[in-house]
Amino acid sequence: MILIALLAILAVVFVAPFLSHKVERNLEVFLFIMGLLAAVVSRVLDFKLAREALVEPIKISLAVLVFGVVFKYTREYVHHSIQRVLRVIPLTIFVFLMVVILGLLSSVITAIIASLFLVEIISGLKLNRKLDIRLVVVACFAIGLGAALTPIGEPLSTIAIAKLRGEPHYADFFFLARLLSIYIIPGIIGFGVLAVVLLRGKGDGEALEEKEKPETMLHVGLRAGKTYLFVMALVFLGSGFKPIIDNYVAHWGSSLLYWANMTSAILDNATLAAAEISPNMAVLQIKSALVGLLISGGMLIPGNIPNIISAGKLKITSKEWAKVGVPLGLATMVIYFLILHPW
Repeated sequence: MILIALLAILAVVFVAPFLSHKVERNLEVFLFIMGLLAAVVSRVLDFKLAREALVEPIKISLAVLVFGVVFKYTREYVHHSIQRVLRVIPLTIFVFLMVVILGLLSSVITAIIASLFLVEIISGLKLNRKLDIRLVVVACFAIGLGAALTPIGEPLSTIAIAKLRGEPHYADFFFLARLLSIYIIPGIIGFGVLAVVLLRGKGDGEALEEKEKPETMLHVGLRAGKTYLFVMALVFLGSGFKPIIDNYVAHWGSSLLYWANMTSAILDNATLAAAEISPNMAVLQIKSALVGLLISGGMLIPGNIPNIISAGKLKITSKEWAKVGVPLGLATMVIYFLILHPW
């Protein structure tokens, strides 16, 4: 009965934002309610989980708030500097470097800060909305991949290292870089090339910057508050679905595990990693689980923190994101599956 209820909640979380404008406009509240419901259904809602849900979003929200204030007062200078650079460097090269550098740096400066830089750069390019959305989604895929190279980049990599620290893998700081860089770095470069290809749509529509009103401190504070609620919702969702992951998904083979991790498009990938990753797993299973989580996390807005931050700042809707993210994510999943499982 619990399994059926959780699957029903999962279906609603997937579908509702695309069917209801009201849900779309209040996505943070909707996900919070669904996450709370999942936690209640799974009977995991207790003081410990409530404390985690209250504490976990603090660092991310503070980063969004602090950098939001910094960029508010430096935006004109940043945008002017970008336009000056574009007089020297072709837009195609600039966009390629933006995606690749932010993707690689995210493992050092964290995915959160990389995404905050991304939205300011995108705004400073003064392109059109359709192209802005495409570039942001592609860049967030790159950031999500790159952040996994070190334990600093994102919680998923921190948890994976902690779970694999002992025998037989003896994971250290650079374990994931050694394990996944052969897949991640070419992927980041590939997304950089794709971003250049997408520039063919340049010139269609109105520039995003022209649509936005001047940002106030209230806007900055509200964005940080929405990020807090969003992350809290992901904590509840991840914990609520943990019984399914523990009892079913975590025991699957590498191929099935890879595709099952497409649920990372709406669930917290760190929670999924915590439930799935085990020292007893073979190297191929670890690779399949992590790569599946990293790629599918870019498909929908709730899938990754960079998506949440970027979509919130640039007012990208779930439908707009999914229109680019889902086909791109599926194509990337197929490519990586064939690489990981050539037989």
